[in-house]
Amino acid sequence: MINVASIPSAHVYVRHLAHPSAGAGSVVRLADPPSGESADSPWWPPRMLSRTWICEHAAEFDVMHIHFGFDALSPEDLEDVAAALREHDKPLVVTVHDLRNPHHDAALLHDAQLGVLVDAADALITLTPGAAAEIRHRWGREATVLPHPQVVPDEWLVRDRPERGEFVVGIHAKSLRANMDPSPLIDALVTALPGMPGARLRVDAHTDVMTAGFVRHDAGFSERVTSLAQQGLLELQVHDYFSDDELWAYLLGLDVSVLPYQFGTHSGWLEACHDLGTWVVAPDCGFYAEQRPTLSYSATGPTRLTSLVDAVRSAHDRWLSGESASRATATERHAERVSLARAHEAIYSAVRTLAA
Repeated sequence: MINVASIPSAHVYVRHLAHPSAGAGSVVRLADPPSGESADSPWWPPRMLSRTWICEHAAEFDVMHIHFGFDALSPEDLEDVAAALREHDKPLVVTVHDLRNPHHDAALLHDAQLGVLVDAADALITLTPGAAAEIRHRWGREATVLPHPQVVPDEWLVRDRPERGEFVVGIHAKSLRANMDPSPLIDALVTALPGMPGARLRVDAHTDVMTAGFVRHDAGFSERVTSLAQQGLLELQVHDYFSDDELWAYLLGLDVSVLPYQFGTHSGWLEACHDLGTWVVAPDCGFYAEQRPTLSYSATGPTRLTSLVDAVRSAHDRWLSGESASRATATERHAERVSLARAHEAIYSAVRTLAA
């Protein structure tokens, strides 16, 4: 068996790296030590990312694999983690999900954090050829390209899409994280959708954005979308974070999900849409279009809004013609998971052998 200190372990991406048949394969991922600090992400900040934890638990794992959560540590702290792993002859595998942190206004800190991990890693993984090329360019390291696994559970993978006579376009502002700029996109679609028969715009936002007194409150955004909703120009839904089932039902109820990002790299949201057969209109930054089929628009610049409308109109034209969005099947996703499980097992075996 290969025991992996996976950071995290409970995240859906990591869970679906396992073989779909329970107990198959030789990889065991340690459970996340509870942080006690975040109810929304009980593994964050990750307790495994410390010299103390590594020294106390070195006998329990063969390989450490970092996915998410290292943004909780400074570059100096990460260097200490890497040194502790070397002292205990524990290899490090890093999956580079984000080349730019979507929660940071500036790239400097994430670049420094990621630089420490890329330099220290015994093996690198990423999700797309474009990301691998950027890693090669920035750090001179080769990364194995492995696709993002399914996001939604099997019972949702096989669920029929609802039949309806309208074309629903969704923009979810979430909590307006740093890479989001939805307001101009919403205004552009409010103007354009009346020219698309049967089209309707749904805008979602979390309570913390829409409610005065919350740290994330944005008065300008709140007032604008509330006004548009009162005029009947869009449907506004304000709520806390969706549960998983609420999120899958929401995405299944859309024909198009617009990702209102100005920078980013990869997207689990995009993968969920692919699982459920919902068109994705994604910005041309990062490597979204390499992940799964998307309709692209300009992330920034003078054509941002016109290219957005063109992308949504393209989806609408396909909808009118009876064409469905690309959708993963359970058979495809399970075969992909088998391949991913074997690929990760091979990487863990290789780095463990080199460290021996």
